[in-house]
Amino acid sequence: MNDLALSLISTIFIGLGATLTTDLWALFLKRVFKITPPNYCLVGRWLRTMPEGTFKHSNISSAPQKSAECTVGWVAHYLIGITFAFAFVALVGNSWLQHPTLISAIVFGILTVSMPFLIMQPAFGLGFAASNTPNPAQARFRSLMNHTVFGAGLYLFALLVNWFI
Repeated sequence: MNDLALSLISTIFIGLGATLTTDLWALFLKRVFKITPPNYCLVGRWLRTMPEGTFKHSNISSAPQKSAECTVGWVAHYLIGITFAFAFVALVGNSWLQHPTLISAIVFGILTVSMPFLIMQPAFGLGFAASNTPNPAQARFRSLMNHTVFGAGLYLFALLVNWFI
């Protein structure tokens, strides 16, 4: 297998793994602390309303449900994770795949929290950085933790890829 194909496959695996890491983190928080995990069905609902020309909601939870919204939301969740992994590798360079560093992955994970703060939360009717939620500080902290865990997942799965190669 050539280097480009190996890098592409490795990055896809790392993105899937980092996203899985966030899902396992959410499951841990749910089981141990009774914290409700993110609802990716709402991501699917948001995406499924886009063909109708609706990109912003006053309250995504009260928007009518769409067929296959949960499937669309979960697939989007993992595709976004893969996309973030590709963006990260493009930013730090392919050499990171062979010599991953934790700090760069964590910093990138923290930077990715800008996407929900600036795009998804406002589009869902939650306001900039969850400012319209009942407890904005808590929502921000949870988003920050989830994205930090994603960064840790990038690193852990890069180590795993290197172990198998």
